[in-house]
Amino acid sequence: MKKRLMTMLLTCTTLMTLTGMSLAGCGTAASGESTGASSDTTADAPAATQSTSGSTESAADSSTTADSAAASASVQTVQAGKLRVAMECAYAPYNWTQPDDSNGAVQIAESKDYANGYDVMMAQKIADSLGLKLEVVKLDWDSLIPAVQSGTVDCVIAGQSITAERMQSVDFSDPYFYASIVTLTKSDSKYASAKSIADLSGAKATSQINTIWYDTCIPQIPDVDKQSAQKTAPQMLVALDSGATDIVVTDMPTAKAALVAYPDLKLLDFSGSDGDYKVSDEDVNIGCSMKKGNTALKTAINAVVDKMTADDFNKLMDQAISVQPMSTSN
Repeated sequence: MKKRLMTMLLTCTTLMTLTGMSLAGCGTAASGESTGASSDTTADAPAATQSTSGSTESAADSSTTADSAAASASVQTVQAGKLRVAMECAYAPYNWTQPDDSNGAVQIAESKDYANGYDVMMAQKIADSLGLKLEVVKLDWDSLIPAVQSGTVDCVIAGQSITAERMQSVDFSDPYFYASIVTLTKSDSKYASAKSIADLSGAKATSQINTIWYDTCIPQIPDVDKQSAQKTAPQMLVALDSGATDIVVTDMPTAKAALVAYPDLKLLDFSGSDGDYKVSDEDVNIGCSMKKGNTALKTAINAVVDKMTADDFNKLMDQAISVQPMSTSN
């Protein structure tokens, strides 16, 4: 995951289609079975109960709508009527660049190209909730936080990990994804049967620059030959595919997307074992970053992500993986 995640193909791009995210919550219907033999007066009770329940639900919905409207009205954006969101557009399945607007892609600002991916899908949900037009701003990874700080964009939704270090520079929303750390290697590699990071001892390893994958995880491998970091996730995968490195450390979504683009790779997941990478919650919790003190936008974003469950996140990620360019071309 990126230390972006920095803490998040993705990189290449990948999986199944999701038609709609379901919000957490369930309703309880009144049962009429026990009153089947009751008198007409009794039989009317469920209807009355339903009416009362409907009124309660209607009031709750109205309250939620009112709260959303109030939050939206208080959000001040860089450009009126728009939510400017920065991302790399090169970190599939979180975000990528494509030539058309297929599968809900959004045109990149000042470009003929379009952006799509999990981050774009999430950004669209947030923009819709605020009644704003989504505008995707394509920037290099190292330029994302400075763009928020300078007020060039409203927020960054780019697979960033919610780290203490980053929180010194920007504020973060609640997590909009949880990404575990995994390893990629070639199927015919001597490391393909590894069951723990100890089995990766002596391997040549790389990952994307300024990520927890590179800075925190690779150093945990015994006697690792830590190679120069790659500027982007796609570049780290090219290094692995070409044989320039033995393994790449990344997060689960990026790895899944990579398997679509590079079917000869093998995913090594040590999760739940003593031989897994040691990371903190902040390393795997991915959030949206915004300028320090922008409480209104933070509240509005949280209003969207907090209604979603981990299962919702995973389904949306699967949808992104399924429509990424390399996925649809194979």
